[in-house]
Amino acid sequence: MSENWIRASEVGDYLYCRRSWWLKRSRGVAAQNVHELAQGAQHHRQHGQHVQQSLWLRRAAYLLIFVVVAFLTFSLMNGGGG
Repeated sequence: MSENWIRASEVGDYLYCRRSWWLKRSRGVAAQNVHELAQGAQHHRQHGQHVQQSLWLRRAAYLLIFVVVAFLTFSLMNGGGG
């Protein structure tokens, strides 16, 4: 049953190289550049971690801006802060 399903990664393989996809799927021929594929997977993991870190830093920056603006607004409404 699972042989009838096409995974999303297979679609990418097919679009990149139809012949390679066919060899893997119907003939069971393994990729010869296993080391390069592993390096690519590691690179994508690291990139994903950097993206997540940048999203959290952006959220922290927005929170800091909000706190500063709220503090300044509060200070100005209560006598000018000085």
